[in-house]
Amino acid sequence: MGLISFIKEAGEKLFGKGDAKAAQEATAAAPTPENVAQLSDAAGKAIADYIRAMKLDIQDLGVTFDAPSATVTVTGVAPDQATKEKVILCCGNVEHVAAVNDNLTVAASEPEAQWYTVVKGDTLSKIAKEYYQNANKYPVIFEANKPMLSDPDKIYPGQLLRIPPLQS
Repeated sequence: MGLISFIKEAGEKLFGKGDAKAAQEATAAAPTPENVAQLSDAAGKAIADYIRAMKLDIQDLGVTFDAPSATVTVTGVAPDQATKEKVILCCGNVEHVAAVNDNLTVAASEPEAQWYTVVKGDTLSKIAKEYYQNANKYPVIFEANKPMLSDPDKIYPGQLLRIPPLQS
C-alpha cells in the first residue's frame, strides 16, 4: 500500500505513558541523537503493544518509529486485508504520527477498503449515507473499525476510518 498520511495532532495518546513518556521528556529537554533514538524505540514499542492490545494477529510483527519524520513503519503478515488495514489505523491514529509506511503483506487477498478522514460534525450515519447512500448502514463502518472504535458515537476529527466495500 505504501505511505499513508495521518493528522499528526489527532489520535490515541500512547506516548504519554511509561518509557515513551520518559523518552519524550528527555528529547524535549535536550534533544540529542541518543534521546531521539530512545524516543523512537519507545514509541515503536508502544505502538506494537497497542496493536497487540487490539488483538490483531500479525505474524512477525515489526513496528518502528522515526521521531524526526514522525513516520511509523510496520511489517509482518496479516491473515486478511481487514486486519492489515486495522493495523495501519492502529499505527497512524496515534498522536504525533504523521505517516505510516505500510510494508505488511496479506495471506488471503481481498478487496481493499477506502479511507475516510473524520471532520467536525461527522457521524458514522452521515459517512454511511455518503459512501453507501444509506445512513442505516453505519454499523458496517463501525464493525470495520473495531476494536479501535468502542462506540459508534465516539469518533473524532482527524481520525482515519476504514470504509469497506458493501458485501452483496
